[in-house]
Amino acid sequence: MEPRVSLITLGVEDLRRSLSFYRDGLGWPTDGIVGEEFENGAVVFFELRKGLKLALWPRTSLAAVAHVSATGTASFELAHNVRSKAEVDEVIALARAAGANVTSPPADQAWGGYSAHFQDPDGHLWEIAWNPDPRFVID
Repeated sequence: MEPRVSLITLGVEDLRRSLSFYRDGLGWPTDGIVGEEFENGAVVFFELRKGLKLALWPRTSLAAVAHVSATGTASFELAHNVRSKAEVDEVIALARAAGANVTSPPADQAWGGYSAHFQDPDGHLWEIAWNPDPRFVID
């Protein structure tokens, strides 16, 4: 597994309020809320550096997709984007073998990608994802 954090997701209480804070208050550029057509899909992305993004996602959506409680671990998620669906499966197998709690197994997602979630031994939430969107393609 190649070590890489490509997306930091903050679980937020009010997506529009958080969007306003980062976009209007801090001046961070964004396309605004995307994915509203999908259940638990509404999210905001900010480009931090080439290859690293910050996402704002409703805490309840994050919890629903990761199959964890909407409190605690659903407030923060690290994402490791990979190059293929097969690599999602490989990383989840490594994590499981290392003692991770796989909270959502690898599966096709409504937004077009393929992902899974696990918690490390301290309960930190990770998403392993393959995303076909060119903005998320790994070099």
